[in-house]
Amino acid sequence: MNTPAKVGIGTPLSRVDGVDKVTGHARYAAEYAVDNLLYGVVVSSRIAKGRITGIDDAAARAVPGVVEVITHENRPHEAWLDHSWKDELKIPGEPFKALHDDRVQFAGQPIAVVLADTFEAARFGASLVEVAYDAEPHNVDFTASLDEKFLPAHFKRRNTFHPPKSRGDAPAAFEQAALKVEGEYHLAPEHHNPMEMHASTVEWHGDGRITVYDKTQGSQGVQAYLASAFGFSKKNVRVVNAYVGGGFGSGLRPQWQVQVATLAAKKMERSVRVVMTRAQMFTHAHRPECTFSIQLGAEHTGKLTAIINTATTSTSRFEHNMEDIVTWGMMNYDSPNAHGDYTIAPRDTYTSSDMRAPGAATGMTLFEIAIDEMAYRAKVDPLEFRLINYSEVDAMNGTPFTSKALREAFAQGAERFGWDRRSAEPRSMRDGRELIGWGVATGMWDAQFSKTSASAKLRADGRLEVACATSDIGTGTYTVMTLVAADTLGLPVDQITARLGDSDLPTSPVEGGSWAAASAGAAVQLACQAVAKKLLKAADKVEGRPLAGAKSIDDIAFADGRMTLKSDPASSVAIVEAMRAAGLQLIEEEETASPSPSQMISMATKSRNTHSAIFCEVRVDEELDQVRVTRVVNAVAAGRIISPKTARSQILGGVVMGIGMALHEETFIDKTLGRWMNHNYAEYHVPAHADVEDIDVIFVDEPDPEVTPLGVKGLGEIGIVGTAAAVANAIYHATGKRVRSLPITIDKLLEAEIDP
Repeated sequence: MNTPAKVGIGTPLSRVDGVDKVTGHARYAAEYAVDNLLYGVVVSSRIAKGRITGIDDAAARAVPGVVEVITHENRPHEAWLDHSWKDELKIPGEPFKALHDDRVQFAGQPIAVVLADTFEAARFGASLVEVAYDAEPHNVDFTASLDEKFLPAHFKRRNTFHPPKSRGDAPAAFEQAALKVEGEYHLAPEHHNPMEMHASTVEWHGDGRITVYDKTQGSQGVQAYLASAFGFSKKNVRVVNAYVGGGFGSGLRPQWQVQVATLAAKKMERSVRVVMTRAQMFTHAHRPECTFSIQLGAEHTGKLTAIINTATTSTSRFEHNMEDIVTWGMMNYDSPNAHGDYTIAPRDTYTSSDMRAPGAATGMTLFEIAIDEMAYRAKVDPLEFRLINYSEVDAMNGTPFTSKALREAFAQGAERFGWDRRSAEPRSMRDGRELIGWGVATGMWDAQFSKTSASAKLRADGRLEVACATSDIGTGTYTVMTLVAADTLGLPVDQITARLGDSDLPTSPVEGGSWAAASAGAAVQLACQAVAKKLLKAADKVEGRPLAGAKSIDDIAFADGRMTLKSDPASSVAIVEAMRAAGLQLIEEEETASPSPSQMISMATKSRNTHSAIFCEVRVDEELDQVRVTRVVNAVAAGRIISPKTARSQILGGVVMGIGMALHEETFIDKTLGRWMNHNYAEYHVPAHADVEDIDVIFVDEPDPEVTPLGVKGLGEIGIVGTAAAVANAIYHATGKRVRSLPITIDKLLEAEIDP
């Protein structure tokens, strides 16, 4: 008898939502059919700072089909106090409130919305609205904003920012160091550009209830936000985000389109849809610009003796967005002396925001370029240099890791890449007119776990539904939930349905920080185990009691829709048979996964991180300085892998974004107008297919029962961390030109000089 292979954790299952996506059955925020719908088109501010002195909307109102123009002068009642507008991230400062008053705080700010029966009428009407301003002097220049840089007094109260902890006497050690590297490193601002633009469809039900189909990474966060800001009862607000066309952090906070759409629906008592244009996507979330001063001291052997990190990132004038920038190198490298300082610089733009691996993608990347410089200064192989300075513990906090398989990642990645064939000297490898360079870098990210609930409903026909309010932003959460359920109850995946992205479902935090798989997966497992316990009890009603020898579900193997006694494989009961014998039509359970007391102790005493080793090959045209990334090997140590296929996809996507950070992505700002200039796909460059060649992903075996209940570490962010540094370091090896400002564009390479 052939026993079917069990599908579960570790199975490379294709995405369970894939067919719906490629056939168009998956609905996104702007695609829901809603009756009596008004289309809203936003009028954006033409100045960067000042006051609105007058709005002439007569021409817009005269357009056939236009039913209303809403501004700060005729908006409905909304909360006045700032705390009512705080979202789940709770960024310090004054949150932005669309159409709230006559103040203009950034170019492109929404200042009016034209509502019409058709999108075309609303768009035409919006083009006719005339606005008069009293403009004030503004500053959008990051360099100029450094004169105002500061560290907010309340920065310690933001849970997502961790102040650096210095050790030893870094300035003295640097002065005495035999070898020194000192430089200013820079990352240009980058804007979120997911395929799905931010959109909200607010369905008005006429009885005080609304259903909001929103582009967000957290349905329940938006639900609480809208109830607080607009005076709805929370139970009367339902938010749905069943499918999200890419998030990368842009949907962690409720963006202004959901404010405008909800405000308009409340005023009109009708359903309203507002969709940002591609250009308007550049008026909100973006990775902050960063300048990073790094000083490294080392012995002639390459052993680090001093690390001094000083960084500043950009934020808005009205909110103080902060990221962990300087801490990553201080954590990862063994140096007796290390010091870190961090400030933020305000300018007249929208608040900078989290973007895939916030803080680490910037701080770790720039630090890894400096580490590469020191390796060459010490005349030590860049990989060997990292091993010489390898820290078995979190060097900044002095705590052990729950697990750290970075050595294994270096070894496996180097072998797969062929690092031992590398020629040490820059400009020593070539193929015709192309210079070949090999670079390496380290990646590091948090392994987080958040309190999350899930439900499991098993019907008499053997069909199972698992549900959680978490989001799938393209990471494969539907598939992860399905695999965990299949693994726990041994059901075929075609009998399992995963539901998510709905505020009515069991509680989940916003999806971000790479914690969704670990957290939602743990909750689904608990809910399914609760179902399993009831199934075992039901099996006692089966004639002959074949499972009578089982004291708990630990004595039972669940596979192929059956429960089998582990001590006697011949004794088994079909799940549907057990339910029928007990007269059960439905078993429904809800459970919450949260850190246990021992895990709480571990979280307080140990560091929880993912690590990666990135190896990169570039080819640089010697005459044109055109760079091609031809090979990347990314070896990732991230605990237990639930879904190898979607996990690999996450690393591939992160690497591609890292290539974009290294060579392409950069938003330019007009200092006079205060506007982002390249606000479209034609001029804001992201990697295209021709820019992406061979990417090899390795998952290093890293058992870690301590980090999360499933031993899972998130994968959404680690793929981008350090990748741009590996590219930059490979470019140096190819050309002998060290460029400290990302992205490395042709003009920068042409201007750079070859190191002597």
